[in-house]
Amino acid sequence: MNKPVSATAPLQSPSTDPAVAVDVAEVDAAQPKSGIEEPPLSKRAKSKKNGTLAKKKKGFSTALPASDDPWPRPYIIEDGLRRVAPYHYTYNTFVKQRWIGRTLIEVFESEFRDRPLAYYRNAMETGQICVNRAVASPDHVLDNGELVSHTIHRHEPPVTADPVQVLHEDDDIIVIIKPSGMPVHPAGRYNFNSVVEVMKAERGIDWVAYPCNRLDRLTSGIMFIAKHSKAAEELSAQIAKRTVRKEYIARVIGNFPDGEVVCDQPLLSISPKLGLNRVRANGKTAKTVFKKLAYYPPQQPSSRAADGSPKAAESLDERIEKPWMEKEGYSIVRCLPVTGRTHQIRVHLQHLGHPIQNDPIYANQRVWGTSLGYNDPEASENTDEDIITRLNRMGKEEVADAVAYYDEMVDKYYKQKAEKMSGQTCSVCDTPLYTDPGTHELELWLHSLRYEDAGGSWSYVSPLPDWALPPVGLSGPTKVGGMEELVEAVKDENPEIA
Repeated sequence: MNKPVSATAPLQSPSTDPAVAVDVAEVDAAQPKSGIEEPPLSKRAKSKKNGTLAKKKKGFSTALPASDDPWPRPYIIEDGLRRVAPYHYTYNTFVKQRWIGRTLIEVFESEFRDRPLAYYRNAMETGQICVNRAVASPDHVLDNGELVSHTIHRHEPPVTADPVQVLHEDDDIIVIIKPSGMPVHPAGRYNFNSVVEVMKAERGIDWVAYPCNRLDRLTSGIMFIAKHSKAAEELSAQIAKRTVRKEYIARVIGNFPDGEVVCDQPLLSISPKLGLNRVRANGKTAKTVFKKLAYYPPQQPSSRAADGSPKAAESLDERIEKPWMEKEGYSIVRCLPVTGRTHQIRVHLQHLGHPIQNDPIYANQRVWGTSLGYNDPEASENTDEDIITRLNRMGKEEVADAVAYYDEMVDKYYKQKAEKMSGQTCSVCDTPLYTDPGTHELELWLHSLRYEDAGGSWSYVSPLPDWALPPVGLSGPTKVGGMEELVEAVKDENPEIA
């Protein structure tokens, strides 16, 4: 069976520091066990455990000590969250061209500013920062080919304890339902609390993931994990030819229009660093088909603004001109992306005046103002500079998690608004500890509901998520039908999707 994939190589752990090329993790032997029985080690695993595994990629290489890949994974499940016991983690990178001839302390002071200079001096004196795996003076002058290592006591954020559900599995591919709030692969501050690492913990140390499609950390739903490169290549070819259809389900603000709604507004990336898109007339072609599945009116309509103050009276003309003011209640909307631009569904819903109800970026008045970006393809109400400036005023952890995985947006600012300090510090590294994430930090009401071959040879559909089901006391649909109506709306202009 042919299956959809967009990656053709096994997953590698990316850097979590903008100036660090390769990540290497190690966990203290005294860390608590996860309760997962350790399977017998294969020859490859034994070789890795007793020696080192050298890796080369894009012009650099590093050796990964076996102790940096602990088994079993140090998971702790409690209070509905999957936690990772704090562990020591080593970042390794070879000296970059711009570092040659500079002192070790100078490089850390100029390029790694998330910690005070005194910390780095102490880390160098105690061997937490070293060169060629040996203690180095802060005044050591870096030379080409030297390996710089930095070992920290790492605290991963908790993620949901919801399991990675398997919808289908055969010899080639695993179809899963990804939980919301969990990244697909190690990125930023997440390492073991990622989909592929959770699955590896369940399937064994030698298991290799070939992730197929990409979902943002906050998004839930269907994903494909190939078991080998051939399956990944086959599915990648299908996706490239657009013979794979996909459907999402979203919960949006207000009463979405009836019938099939086709949004073909072009999308422009206004900040490549943030991965942030908006509707702009000079953007790239994009098209999404929407259809309302259900509307649930407010049980107790609010007469107060978000800040608690009384709502100002508005004229009928004002309410007609500004549909975002009619934001009482919510709709469950089916979404068929014909093209695949970054945040396409989220931005098109925003443009239509019905952003995803809990979208921390595209439904955020602090960023877009009261209009929430409605029908502004010429950026007449909010310039690109306005949007970026407002984003920069927000906590960068909140921005990075909601908008993109770009690690540089996280490292320096992760202690800001998205998490609150608990008042306690780690007894090992004195790192301030933070309260557990709230529900709003662990999910976005956007779910990858269905993938199917346009020729009808295969189809996978997930159940509706809880937030898309009828509220208590109200009736409504608990499942969706076929995609025929959605496809019909665009098949004349986009025959490849039919």
